[in-house]
Amino acid sequence: MPRTDDTAPLPLLLVGIHGHGRSHLRALLPLARAGTVRLVGVCDRRPPAPDDDLEGHGNVPFFDDLATALDRTQARLTVLVTPIHTHLPLARVALEHGSHLLLEKPTTPSLAQLTSLEEAVHDSGLACQIGFQSLGSQAIDEVGRLVGEGVLGELRGIGAAGAWKRTSAYYDRAPWAGRRELDGHQVVDGALTNPFAHAVATSLALARAEQDAPRSLELEMYHAHPIESDDTSSLRLRTRSGTVLTVAVTLCAPESQPPAITLHGDRASLTLEYTLDRITLHRPGHAPRTTTHGRVNLLENLVAHIRGQSPLLVPPERTRGFTHVLDAVRTAPDPRPIPARHQQVHQEEGVTHRSIPRITDLVHESANSLALFSELDAPWASPAPTEVTT
Repeated sequence: MPRTDDTAPLPLLLVGIHGHGRSHLRALLPLARAGTVRLVGVCDRRPPAPDDDLEGHGNVPFFDDLATALDRTQARLTVLVTPIHTHLPLARVALEHGSHLLLEKPTTPSLAQLTSLEEAVHDSGLACQIGFQSLGSQAIDEVGRLVGEGVLGELRGIGAAGAWKRTSAYYDRAPWAGRRELDGHQVVDGALTNPFAHAVATSLALARAEQDAPRSLELEMYHAHPIESDDTSSLRLRTRSGTVLTVAVTLCAPESQPPAITLHGDRASLTLEYTLDRITLHRPGHAPRTTTHGRVNLLENLVAHIRGQSPLLVPPERTRGFTHVLDAVRTAPDPRPIPARHQQVHQEEGVTHRSIPRITDLVHESANSLALFSELDAPWASPAPTEVTT
């Protein structure tokens, strides 16, 4: 574990200040005020507007080149909020300049690049935290405790369901959005690998399969939006220990709902709403019992780790199981288009909203039955999922 006696605010460089970078700017403000970090610069290909106060940070030096920014600021911690295909090359630049990393998810666009990142981190002796915020939830430990104590009985499987509403504006926000490739680079920006990456990674954490290749994997990918990647997909995998795990997700729901992961046991079931850190236990003959749990801030954990005060919560190797799923998505045939007759299309304030009838019910039926869309008789689903065996 890295150690330092320095208790002064760590100088931090934020790379990526538009889109999701804005949420990082907001999240950094209380940490800067508390003296945990000090924002010494921001870096992006596109500068902020002249009147942009960077969410309250004020006048911060701007750079359009990462190496220059690191040389000028001497930042000891770099936060990378950039497109997935830039993660490995930019991470290498930061590590070569002696800067620890908080790297947004997904970690890398392939298993081979994940291995390269792990090697670069190891060789540097620096710390790299991956921004899977849900893996900082104390609810995961509580679920593990309940499973370990036998409250659910024998675990029959784990099913995740995600139904969000995303309009055409979601795909118009950046050139890489909804792309499988861009300018010869793997992007892999699909529903399973980006917006619902937490559903996949958290399910694997609950199955204690975060670092493992699955024994087998079946994958169905579709899109209603005119994009390259998937916006509606289901997968089923079997872990090395034999646990069956399904994830069914869509960005074509009529309205967004909190995603949920259900653990099915022969005595009871348990649902984790991972964006809310909320657990509900269902036992026959008992009223449902709901508890809400805390969450460790991954940047604070990284700073504590750098100072030798805490183990790192989400190092790159903890995302290897997720990256096996991402690699299956990356190498699978292109997602199948959902025919127009199975869509409802609405214009809302200049953007297009595409929804699929019954899709919210279907993702929850998948989570409850551990079935793929094709097995639930979705009229637009192919009867032959892509199968991956490792």
